[in-house]
Amino acid sequence: MIPTNGRHQRRRPSWPVALGAGCVALVLLIGIALLSARPDRPRGQVMTIPPEQPAPVLREPPATADWPRWGVTHTEFSGDAEAPEVSEAAAHTLSRVPLVQNQHIMGWGAGNPEPAPGRYDFRNLDRRIQFMADSQAVPVITLCCAPDWMKGGTEGRTDWSALETAPRRENFDDFAKLAATVARRYPTVKHFMVWNEFKGFWSTAANRWDAEAYTELYNKVYTALKDVNRDIKVGGPYIPIVSNSKGGGSELQGAWGVVDQRDLDAVEYWIDHKKGADFIVVDGASMTKDAGLVPDEFTALAKFGAVTTWLREKSGNLPVWWAEWYVAPESADWTEERRTAVQTVAMMEFAAGGATTALYWNPQRKAGQPCPGCLWRPGQGGEMPMAGVLSGFTRWFPAGVSLAKVTSSDPRVRVLAQERQLVMVNTASTPVTATVDGRRFDLRPYEVRWSGRGGA
Repeated sequence: MIPTNGRHQRRRPSWPVALGAGCVALVLLIGIALLSARPDRPRGQVMTIPPEQPAPVLREPPATADWPRWGVTHTEFSGDAEAPEVSEAAAHTLSRVPLVQNQHIMGWGAGNPEPAPGRYDFRNLDRRIQFMADSQAVPVITLCCAPDWMKGGTEGRTDWSALETAPRRENFDDFAKLAATVARRYPTVKHFMVWNEFKGFWSTAANRWDAEAYTELYNKVYTALKDVNRDIKVGGPYIPIVSNSKGGGSELQGAWGVVDQRDLDAVEYWIDHKKGADFIVVDGASMTKDAGLVPDEFTALAKFGAVTTWLREKSGNLPVWWAEWYVAPESADWTEERRTAVQTVAMMEFAAGGATTALYWNPQRKAGQPCPGCLWRPGQGGEMPMAGVLSGFTRWFPAGVSLAKVTSSDPRVRVLAQERQLVMVNTASTPVTATVDGRRFDLRPYEVRWSGRGGA
């Protein structure tokens, strides 16, 4: 499986495992140091570049009356690498209602797509895109990350520890060419996000994002993709919107915290200097960087609505995409019911705030591993709670649906409604009885409940 760095992959081991892992890591570090000291041994995994592979034959994405709004990003482990019966179950879970499904071109389940200039290896990406097509995806590709030789590395090798390094400016054209090659290979994919979380674009000297370099890369990729097909939709800047519990000098803040103004400045630079865009992309967490969830896990979710509103105003009402969103600290020891309740209320915030797309970062694991928040049980295929939430929101709350104003007699019960359906969430750790839409409901702690509204 393709290794992937990043906060999305970190897990917290118990102390005996951590101690053993630390000893093993020490031995490995010593070995790596000795090996890297040899001038005749360049760093990285040697890539066996296969002969040119034919592009997969993909079925057309399903026709949908409205943009689905909701979807998933595939990560290191997904249905394409499961046993056949588990893969089939995972595909069924994803295909019940057409979801937006997103895949990166390198990392997160995909190998190095161009290990040497002009020599491609799309085997992993082909398999993942094929799985998406077979599970009725509305497909999206994230154009990240870059092959080593575009970052100063060695041709024919992949150093996975450098995955999050940005390409050098002199290789921006090469990356744009790779993006165009990907677009031609998968003509059923019509939506592309450029890069991921501004990885490698932080300027330590200036203590801010290098929005100028990112926007230069974005503009080259935008032009290359539009040259392939004018109907392709392109979006950026895909920057993380970080907040703190307090601070000054930010134009965006609330009870949930204060957004880092440097993130907002980078977004505005991109808005002012981009060649064009079909949507605007960010990601973020409801947690503050310095104090975790403020003032609590449910109130903190208002950040998503506030940022969505700010993006729409600043961008001239471009469709707003959340490429990733997070609601729980990595150390959170929540039950699956509590986690699902918080994530459901987050989706209510996206819908109420007018977000066009919100992609769930699917944290699948290896078979036998705990998998909080997953869509199916690794190695088994059994559906987990978030799968039903995503399917329900996709069916009843696509982009553009008219929301109905429905309240609850108890503020601890959050409600989102449209003409024919509503969903409610008990945000309390105790049972709650509430009147919603003229009816009485007894809700278990953290229960998510769907209910029809007199129509269909």
